[in-house]
This record gives sequence, C-alpha cells and structure tokens, in this order.
Amino acid sequence: MTISRVHPVDEVLPVRQLFTFGLQHVLVMYAGAVAVPLILGNALGLTPAQVVLLINANLLTSGIATLVQTLGFWRFGARLPLIQGCSFIALAPMIMIGKQFGLTEVFGAVIAAGVITIALAPLFSRLLRFFPPVVIGSLITIIGISLMPAAAIWLGGGNPAADDFGAPANLLLGLATVAVTLVIYGKFSGFIGNLSVLIGLLVGSLIAAAFGMTDFAQVSQAAWFELSRPMAFGAPQFSLVPILIMTLAMLVIMAETTGNCLAIGKLTGKPTTQRTLGDAFRADGLSTLLGGLFNSFPYNAFTQNTGLIALSRVKSRFVVAAAGAIMVLMGLFPKLGALVAAVPTPVLGGCAIVMFGMTTVAGIQELSRVPFEGTRNAIVVAVSVSVGVLPMSFPALFAHLHGPLRLVLESGIFLGAITAIVLNLLLNPREAAAQVLACLLYTSPSPRD
Repeated sequence: MTISRVHPVDEVLPVRQLFTFGLQHVLVMYAGAVAVPLILGNALGLTPAQVVLLINANLLTSGIATLVQTLGFWRFGARLPLIQGCSFIALAPMIMIGKQFGLTEVFGAVIAAGVITIALAPLFSRLLRFFPPVVIGSLITIIGISLMPAAAIWLGGGNPAADDFGAPANLLLGLATVAVTLVIYGKFSGFIGNLSVLIGLLVGSLIAAAFGMTDFAQVSQAAWFELSRPMAFGAPQFSLVPILIMTLAMLVIMAETTGNCLAIGKLTGKPTTQRTLGDAFRADGLSTLLGGLFNSFPYNAFTQNTGLIALSRVKSRFVVAAAGAIMVLMGLFPKLGALVAAVPTPVLGGCAIVMFGMTTVAGIQELSRVPFEGTRNAIVVAVSVSVGVLPMSFPALFAHLHGPLRLVLESGIFLGAITAIVLNLLLNPREAAAQVLACLLYTSPSPRD
C-alpha cells in the first residue's frame, strides 16, 4: 500500500493557523502595499479622500491578486506561497504618465500592460533555462541585500525627511522588536516559534503604545464599510506612449517575478518549472489588468515575504491565500486596514532586519552548492551581486539618465540577473551550453504551453 504525502506547499493547515500565519504576512507587507498609492497620490496632487480611495482599492485588488497567484485557476497562478502587492518598479513611470497625460491614462496604460503581460507569459517563461544555480544563488542574494534599505527606513521611523527620523526612541523600539522576535524563535518551536514575527510585532506595538508612540486617530476616522467602485476616476484612456512605458515596466516586473518564484521554489522545496513561471506571469498580468479597472496599479510578488517563509518555515500556499482574504476584508472594511496601519514603522523595521536577512541567507545557501574550484563562478557571483546592489547603494548614480534606460538600471534585481546570465554564458560557455541543452530537452514546450 502506497501512502501519498502532501507537499508542504499544498498542505491545508487548521483555520486558526491559517489566520494567524496569514496575518503575519499581511503585517509584513502592509507598509509596502500602501506606499505606492500614497506616493502616487501625493505626486499627482490628489485629495486625501482620493488617496484613501486608492489605498482601499489597492488592498482589495492585492487580496484578489494573492488569491489568484496562490490558489490558481486554469493557467493563472503559480500555486506557490507568493503574496502580491503594488510594484515599486512601476511607480516612477506612473508618476511620469500621470503628470503628462493624467490619471485616466495611467489606468489605461496599466490595463493594456496587463493584457500584454498575459500574452508574453509563454515566451518569457522559456528564459528559465538561463537560470542555473550560480545565477539563482546570486539573484536571491541580491534580493535579500536590496531589501535592507527598506528595513533601515522603517527602523528610523518611515519618513527620512521627518525631524524625528532615526531618533533613539525609534531605534530602541526596533531593537526591542528584534529581541522579542529572536527570543520567541529561539525558545519555542512548533506553532509558537513559527509565530515569532507576529508576536514580535504585537509586543513591539504594545511597547510603542505604552510610550505614546502609536496613533489610532485613523481608526476612528475610517469608514466601517466601503466598496471600491470600478473606474471611479473616469473611463481609462489609451495612448501609445504611456502603454509602451508601462509595458517596459512590466518586463522588468516579470524579471523580478522570476527571481521571487525561484527564491520561493528553493525555500519550499518545490522547484520552479517553465510552466510555473508562465502561470505566475499570467497571474501578474491578470492582477495588473484588474488593478487598472479597480483604480489600482501593476502587481507582482512581494520580496518582503520571502524572508518570513524562511524564518517561520511555514510553506503552505493556503496560508498566503488566507493573507489575501484578510487583505480583501481590509479593502472592504477600512477600519480594519486602519488598525493594521497603526503598527509603528520602527516595529516593522525590527522584524524586517530578521526576515530580510533570512532571504540573503537563502541565497548564500544556494551559492554553497555551486562549484567554485576550477570554474569561473566566483567572478560571476562577485560582479553580478556587486552590480545588483549598486542602485540601492547609491540611488543618485543613475540620476542623469532618463526614460527607459533609467527604469531598467534602477532595478537592482533586473540588473543583477542580466549581469549574472551574461557573465555565466561568457565565462562558463561549456557549462552554460550544457545547462541550456538540458533545459531544452527537459522543458521542451508542450502543446499546452
């Protein structure tokens, strides 16, 4: 008698665990999720009511996008624990389009780019053959390192321009959160140990409340129920230039989705295939299409949550689906979203230090399996990681560049991936040829692709 064992990714946990683990993911990604509509709204001079509308629409669409990516239907969704959020890559292009053409042109470009992404998914997924372990390991390492500036900003208070940014109180609060998270993680195992990030966030928030460092004013002001109306800003407008700009942004987003899928695949023990990658791209495209219709923006998998999976060791995609359901509720019930938003950013920064570091460790672990003796892999890793962290190390480096070139160069993940692929092909020609041939033989496209 053969007993089939469910893969950890496909394991359905009890409802209590689904909710608590899912809530961890929401708390980790919330600050990043609302940052895009906040920045865009301010840049385009929208009213506070309009910005709130964008935030609610974003949360609702993020939740739906996460459900599509994790649960999947037909050829949409990677069926991996990938949480979806507004992509920062598209922020600068959207501001540019909005200032020159208007907000309705932004939504039109987002809708069109979503459709184009769905169409390009089969073609782009075939690039997986160019991601051998030396490229994957470098890419995951870059993802982890590139997240650290976000952790630093959160730790300092969230707004570098504020007078109290980096104040000792903020730093101590963040360090206290780190300490609580590590104690729980080190002293407990099983269910409690896996909740170390959530417990750290809750304890950190309680400490902040005790010292008057929390603000619950938005909770009382938020509405109990609000349904995001499609095309609330008017019918989307479609013009060639905005569509081309947004499509380029989506190409960069697909490159980042590739890195996120590969990272999650390694962490969960469910390797990413060509089909998985194509389905992930289709989900990104569909989510982006829905985003444009429901007053929101392009979507991709959030890298912030990769470290949480590594730290908690909870690999179930249904946990992340539960996070998606929570975000849908937050989008429908603004008071719930406002309550989550009350978590102080230094507390988030404290947890981020641990989680983002775990993502970097996952990259190092992957690189430990790469042969360096007698190969040129060391120089491939050295240069690609160095190039990949340049945009976050000193953002002003590309300040004199404009248009598509700047869009590409400002994505460290995209830049690092291209560098690693090219160097691997040039410096390891025999190994690269063998890898490509093996992938071609193993993943030759079927009629279903």
